[in-house]
Parts: sequence; C-alpha cells; structure tokens
Amino acid sequence: MSDFQRQPASPSAWTPASASDGQAVFSQRADVARVLRNTYALLSMTLLFSGAVAAAAVAFRLPAAGMILTLVGYFGLLFAIHKTQNSAASVPLVFVLTGFMGYTLGPMLSAILNLPGGATTIAMALGTTGATFLVLSAYVLATKKDFSFMGGFLFAGMIIAILASLANLFFQMPLLSMVVSGVVALLSVGMILFHTSMIVNGGERNYVMATVSLFVSLFNLFTSLLSIFGFAGGNSDD
Repeated sequence: MSDFQRQPASPSAWTPASASDGQAVFSQRADVARVLRNTYALLSMTLLFSGAVAAAAVAFRLPAAGMILTLVGYFGLLFAIHKTQNSAASVPLVFVLTGFMGYTLGPMLSAILNLPGGATTIAMALGTTGATFLVLSAYVLATKKDFSFMGGFLFAGMIIAILASLANLFFQMPLLSMVVSGVVALLSVGMILFHTSMIVNGGERNYVMATVSLFVSLFNLFTSLLSIFGFAGGNSDD
C-alpha cells in the first residue's frame, strides 16, 4: 500500500459537517447567554423603576387607577409591546408598562402601611418574592430542565384565577380572595420556571418579551404574597 494512499477518516476526525454542528451549538449558546444577560439587565432596571414609581405613589398619596383604567392600560401596553417587540420602541414601552404597574401598586401599599405591622408585611412579601426568584432561576440555570410542558396548564390556571378574582369583586368573600391569592402565587412560581427554562433552552430569543413575562410573574407573586401575609397578620391580631 502506498504511503500516500488516503486513509479512512476516524469517527472523531474533523469534517465540514461536524464543524458546522459545532458552530451551530456555539452560536446557540452565545445567543442564549445574550438573551439571559439582556433580560436580567432590563428586568433589574424595570424593577427599580417600578419600585420608585410605587414609592412615589405612596409618598404623594396618589389615587387608585380603578379597574377599567388598570385593565385597559395593562392589556393595551402589553399589546403595544408585542407589536413592537423587534423594534427600538419596545424598550421605552416596557418602562411605561412597568411604571404603570408600579403606580397601580402604590394605593395597595398605602392601605397595607396603614394596618398594624404593615411595613413588616411588605418586607416579608418583598423578601419572599426575591428569594423565590433567585432560587428558581438558579435551579433552572443549573439543571437546564425544560418546563415548557407546563405552558398550557399555567395559561388555563391564570384565566380561571382572573375570572375568580372578578367574581369576588361582587361576592366580597375573604376566604375566596385568599384561595385566589394562593393559587396565583403558585401559578406565578410555575410561570417563573416556565419562562426561565424557555430562555435557557433557546425557546425565547426576544429579551424584551422575556423581561415582560418575568416582570409580570414577579408582580403577581408579590401582590399575592401581600394579600396572604396581610390576611394572616390581620387574623393573628384578632
């Protein structure tokens, strides 16, 4: 056999196909890292901005927006962000949405602060929300577990919870309110797992939509915990 005869390539040998696959994997990982970095950066800024607006609403005793204005503003801004998600206009709209949500939170915080132990209730809800988010995010980032299978269940659960909340506006049942708050808190935990896994596993490539999804989940978790801790504190005082 000639020394110059071409030998068969081993399974581990470099080929154009294997190089292409390696580049695709590297590109996907870089894209995931970019989305994660941009999402957490924007999420941090919007949380600070929303908190500042909520604090201003408490300090200046701003009135509640009312149900109709809240729903129109919330869903209208969500629609606008969805339509502009791939343009530069989406980022300012995210700040408008999160600032508006902070404003709607202000009257609720004012009411809780007027209750005995209100500041403690807010601190507990805020600390629990932050710790929950950090633990869940760390778990998904470490395991890269896919929670996309939860999407349909979480969406249906949120629709039912919203309908129950609207019904309770007419019935004014404290027990139903606590049940709804507990369900929303659990669904929000699931939403955080779902949206974080979508980013980590490459299912969500738009950091604007990822930020909005995580912000809304954190907002719902925080407000639900406020209701639960406030109700528990009120009962203990009785």
